[in-house]
Amino acid sequence: MDATEGSVTPAMRHKARHFALQAIYQWQLTGESPTEIEKQFLEDQPIKGTDLEYFHDILCGVVNNAREVDEIFAPHLSRPLDGLDQVDKAILRLGTFELLYRQEVPYRVVINESIILAKEFAEQDSHKFVNGVLDKVVKGIKK
Repeated sequence: MDATEGSVTPAMRHKARHFALQAIYQWQLTGESPTEIEKQFLEDQPIKGTDLEYFHDILCGVVNNAREVDEIFAPHLSRPLDGLDQVDKAILRLGTFELLYRQEVPYRVVINESIILAKEFAEQDSHKFVNGVLDKVVKGIKK
């Protein structure tokens, strides 16, 4: 069941973020269009129980707004953006995009989901780094 067949649950949104992170990572490495990447995911991944609309929105939103999103979180990095691990960069792009453009999602949910993704996909202590950067992004947005 996708989101169009009933109400969206937190688990469906988590799966959307899970796949969007992988798709953003793929885009960063290959430069393929988000449309082509999304098509591949819909064909090749176990997408059952995923909020597909949210997956589409955040994948396309991150790709189409990458420069602006990067400009928001980059000042809070302890190293240059181009020296950032690709998984960390994808997580920060996803989280920052949600903080900027999906304001119906509470910022604590965005940060918590980003930490979960970092624990799942990134280096051992990346979740602490992601938490620190996104916390500063939230404070900057609130000003």
